[in-house]
Amino acid sequence: MHPELFTLFGVTIYTYGFLFALGVGVSFLLSLARVKKAGLDGDAVFDVFFWTVVWGAVGSKLLLVVTNPEMLTQGEALQNLFRSGGTFYGAILAGLPALIILAHRKRLPLLPIADMVAPFVALGHSFGRLGCFCAGCCFGRPTTGPLSVVFTNPVAFEKSGTPLHVHLFPSQLVEAIFNFLNFLILNTFYLKRKKKTPGTVLALYILNYAVIRFFLEYFRGDEDRGFLLGSLEHPWSSLSTSQGIALAGFFGALLFLIFRRNTSADHGNRHP
Repeated sequence: MHPELFTLFGVTIYTYGFLFALGVGVSFLLSLARVKKAGLDGDAVFDVFFWTVVWGAVGSKLLLVVTNPEMLTQGEALQNLFRSGGTFYGAILAGLPALIILAHRKRLPLLPIADMVAPFVALGHSFGRLGCFCAGCCFGRPTTGPLSVVFTNPVAFEKSGTPLHVHLFPSQLVEAIFNFLNFLILNTFYLKRKKKTPGTVLALYILNYAVIRFFLEYFRGDEDRGFLLGSLEHPWSSLSTSQGIALAGFFGALLFLIFRRNTSADHGNRHP
């Protein structure tokens, strides 16, 4: 749609980068405000959040290279790598272990902090998907249905390989909407829940996003995600890398919720 936002002193500011930075910034600040309100050490939490974001950014690039090793053999490989947005699941796979390690080192309560932050991750991700839509990346499959979008900007094709003048399923917008709804659900649950079992909000975030991502993958038309089984040409008999991670996340979060529920029930039986 509008890959380039504006040019300042000869430097092009890309819409994706602007919205991505805005999403990270909003998520970061809201998370920091919430943990400070809970009485935690603001400086320690800032350090944990900052380095979690850094490692998340590194992870997003690494998974992109793993699923698309050919991009390193192309001309201007490093430049293309830095220009690309990376993969969200790569950010999660690197950011979550970083959060665990750093919170332990700072002697901060890991699961309560993760519960505070999880809704805002979904909010920030919705900004990122709006950036994807503006850039034309993460585009959907060709469609003849009423829900479609047509990209015409040649920069979208140049940077992301987006098909131009073709009706495509608006996968980016749909995911942005679902991510925002996920934020509303998780934030409401966090604020209204009566039983504050640590880790529940985080697990629900992983569970909800796994469902969103798994099914939306069938409507994606880009190959950047990589495939564990099959190929882009046969989506319904294939399994993308993101779908594989989504399945692992779904069942892992589900088992965690079941375990926490059983643990809470046992604890309640021991203390009538």
